[in-house]
Amino acid sequence: MSSGKPARVTLVLGGARSGKSRLAERLIMETPGPWLYIATAEPHDDEMRARIAEHKLRRTTDWFTRDAPLDLPKALLEADRTRPVLVDCLTLWLTNLMIGERNIEAATGALLSGLQYRAGPVVLVANETGLGIVPDNALARKFRDEAGRLNQRVAEAADRVLFVAAGLPMTLKG
Repeated sequence: MSSGKPARVTLVLGGARSGKSRLAERLIMETPGPWLYIATAEPHDDEMRARIAEHKLRRTTDWFTRDAPLDLPKALLEADRTRPVLVDCLTLWLTNLMIGERNIEAATGALLSGLQYRAGPVVLVANETGLGIVPDNALARKFRDEAGRLNQRVAEAADRVLFVAAGLPMTLKG
C-alpha cells in the first residue's frame, strides 16, 4: 500500500469487520515509531471490552494509547506534532458526541483544525454507514446522515482516502 512518501492525513473507510483497522495500523507503521493510538471507544459492556482487548493485542510496546472518547481534537493538539498518530475510530467518536448531546458541527471543525496542526502522519478510521438500507427510525437516520457528513468533511481534508471491503483496499483519493 506504500506509495513512497506517506500521506500526511489518510482516511480509511469500510464496513464492520472489513479490515480497515488492520490496514490503518499497517499504514501508520510505514513511518518510524513510536506511534500514538487515539482510541475513541468506551467499554460499556463485555463485548466492547473484548473488541478493545483484541485491538490492543495487535500493538507492540512501541505504541502509546490515549483514550479520547469526546476530546479527540484536544488529543491531536496535545500530542507531539511530529509523532505518527492512528485515530480509531471517527464513527465511535461521533456516537459519543451524539450521546453526550455535543455540537457535532463545532467538534468536526475542531477536528479539522487539529488535523491541520499535525506535522506527522495521521491515519483515521471510520465506518461507511451509508451503503445499507434506510434505517427505520429517526435517531438511526440522523446518525447515518451525521456519519456521512463527517466522513465527507474529513475526506475533503485528507491527502489520501482508502475504502476497504473484504480486507481489500481501494484508493478513492490520493
